[in-house]
Amino acid sequence: MGTEKGPFRRLVKRLTSDVEELDADDLSEKAEAVGARKARDCQSGEQVTVCGRVRSVELSPRDAVATLEAELFDGTEGVTLVWLGRRRIPGIEPGRTIKAQGRIAMRDGQKVLYNPYYELQTAT
Repeated sequence: MGTEKGPFRRLVKRLTSDVEELDADDLSEKAEAVGARKARDCQSGEQVTVCGRVRSVELSPRDAVATLEAELFDGTEGVTLVWLGRRRIPGIEPGRTIKAQGRIAMRDGQKVLYNPYYELQTAT
């Protein structure tokens, strides 16, 4: 009887949750499956691997120092990925799933990875 509660609970949750909540749960599960940590559990100064979907990409203006920023969301929290000296990286675009590694820093109260090592993930 204990095994029936798990699948039944998941079914009830899927039927009563909104699409954004289900998407966030799905992203969080996929991140764990590839060995990434949940962004909400990462602390400043830690070497981490995170995985999620790019929500937005921001390019620096032409007259400013070249910087590319992407907001990565893993279903729990966002992490800003910042590449210094870059204006564009092929494959870094909204909707793309990526796995990134680096040391977490804090900037204006937000978690940031500067010049992270990254891997583009295939759609599944």
